Amino acid sequence: MEELLALEMVRVTEAAAIASARFMGRGDNTEADRAAVEAMRRTMDEIEFAGRIVIGEGERDEAPMLYIGEKVGRRGREARREVPAIDIAVDPLEGTNLVAHGQANAITVLAASERGGLLNAPDTYLEKLCVGPVVAGKVDIRRSPAENLETIASALGRRVNDITVVILERPRHEQLIEQVRQAGARIKLISDGDLSAAISVAVSGTGVHAVMGIGGAPEGVLTAAALRCLGGEIQARFRFRNDEERARAKQMGGDDDEDRVYTTEELASGENLVFAATGVTGGDLLQGVRFFGGGARTHSLVMGYQTKQVRFVDTVHMFDRTRPPAVRL
Repeated sequence: MEELLALEMVRVTEAAAIASARFMGRGDNTEADRAAVEAMRRTMDEIEFAGRIVIGEGERDEAPMLYIGEKVGRRGREARREVPAIDIAVDPLEGTNLVAHGQANAITVLAASERGGLLNAPDTYLEKLCVGPVVAGKVDIRRSPAENLETIASALGRRVNDITVVILERPRHEQLIEQVRQAGARIKLISDGDLSAAISVAVSGTGVHAVMGIGGAPEGVLTAAALRCLGGEIQARFRFRNDEERARAKQMGGDDDEDRVYTTEELASGENLVFAATGVTGGDLLQGVRFFGGGARTHSLVMGYQTKQVRFVDTVHMFDRTRPPAVRL
């Protein structure tokens, strides 16, 4: 299933990236997100699979498409022949504000697995700790940031002040930021896009060694899918904002215990995992969409758990065949 779906899934994220990139710097995050959603949904219906959205744009009454429970795929509604039945988690545009203001690290994201392979996370928050393959299995989110930073530094053969931690710049993180600073680690504060940062911890050369702090739960599941493929680790605990979110978590088959630590395998348990992401604006991990006369060029990441393959895909999209594409090796 992975081999069949991997390059098909990247088509979906590429379409969403191209559509949303046209709104870069125009100050309208709503239109950028709408363009990504519509392009992603349209492309999904061109692919032969029976898909079901388990993480998407929200409930059916809140989202016109890519809502939780929606059936997608060319055979998603009338399966006339045998096609893969898969669960899909999407973030059509992670970093809507980044695109609206022309800032780095906006991406379009999709994860897929066999049915039941992705946690149905409610639209709430998770406290997260993300690390790469060398550190996986050695940290514990229940420990203090200083203890975990010592562990990360030791595993990587570095000093704590050589470690870079990515944290969302939010008032809720003031204490965490102070603790990391006191421990002596370097900090990269970001305005949005903790999913892109979390993937970066498992990719050599990005200069990111850990992600800490509270962010979206749906993004946490997508992160888990990526880190399972890459051998990294995410540990997470729910941080509900109200009783309604707590009840929603139980209704979706989860746990309302905020002390429970979810592992990478619990968030993304599938044995046939595919993860795809395409850059919208240039960043640490992926280049952004580059338009040229008659087409565009995209840079994507696609990987599978069983195949143990990670591909960086550089694609030239020719909208007008009468004009030669600007392809350079």
